Amino acid sequence: MVRPALRSRSLRRIHKRTPGGRHVVHYERRRPGPARCARCGRPLNGVPRLRPSKLRALPKTAKRPERPYGGVLCPSCLAELLRQQVRRSVLQSS
Repeated sequence: MVRPALRSRSLRRIHKRTPGGRHVVHYERRRPGPARCARCGRPLNGVPRLRPSKLRALPKTAKRPERPYGGVLCPSCLAELLRQQVRRSVLQSS
């Protein structure tokens, strides 16, 4: 019997075949939900669904899109935010 901590269904069971021909079960945490936009809550594209330990191993460019607020805001919210900032700056300058 496997140890009690591994009996939880919150862990994924991965069946592996070892080089010696045995079949063993590896246990790992399930994938987290997708990263979401801070403003509207839509899932973000270009942000991998990985556990923090695996995410740290990725290069910076693979963790989020390369644009302002990449990995925080979705493109439509970013466009709206930029429009608001431009409107504010035009009103203040006039």
